[in-house]
Amino acid sequence: MLDHAMSTGRTRVKFCGLTRPEDVDAAVALGADALGFVLWPGSKRAIELDRLAALVARVPAFVTRVGLFVDPEPEWVERAAEHLDLLQFHGDESPSRCAASGRPWIKALRMRDGLDLDGAAEDYAGARALLLDAYRPGVPGGTGETFDWSRIPATLAKPVILAGGLTPANVAEAIATVAPFAVDVSGGIEAAPGRKDVAAMTAFLDAVRLADA
Repeated sequence: MLDHAMSTGRTRVKFCGLTRPEDVDAAVALGADALGFVLWPGSKRAIELDRLAALVARVPAFVTRVGLFVDPEPEWVERAAEHLDLLQFHGDESPSRCAASGRPWIKALRMRDGLDLDGAAEDYAGARALLLDAYRPGVPGGTGETFDWSRIPATLAKPVILAGGLTPANVAEAIATVAPFAVDVSGGIEAAPGRKDVAAMTAFLDAVRLADA
């Protein structure tokens, strides 16, 4: 099994919920590893396909462009995927549905009571990683809430992307507790939904780098 806590030298960082060109440019300049774009209409941070195309055109090589979906129609995934490097499924998608496009993907899991993470890692064996987020009934993500990080088994057979309520103030503690492959933040670096705050983005990345050091 792959021990998710094995050190890879540093913790990768994904900034999610980007909607503005200036925020994309700032995230790239600051050194974010991945940028997330919400393609679920139910989100305050949702963007349409034309905006997605314009934003990802600003992203240089070696920065991963990630599209977030929630139980999407296959046609929508196919149309958006041509602009993306990685697909992120945040709903109740089955493993076969996640894999249907033939593109690299990750599966988000909300940490509800009784969730069998080891079993989920087996079920979603084709995922490049599991993104673990806080659970609130009826909300597929973006709650701004944390969960009990100690629930994550140290020997989980998939790389862990830790999400849920991360901020510049708590991300170092999260990294020390979980040792995830990556951390994912949206609301914790915002002035308002979909409007990132450069100072918060900078502070978040500084905290990650300090924790890694």
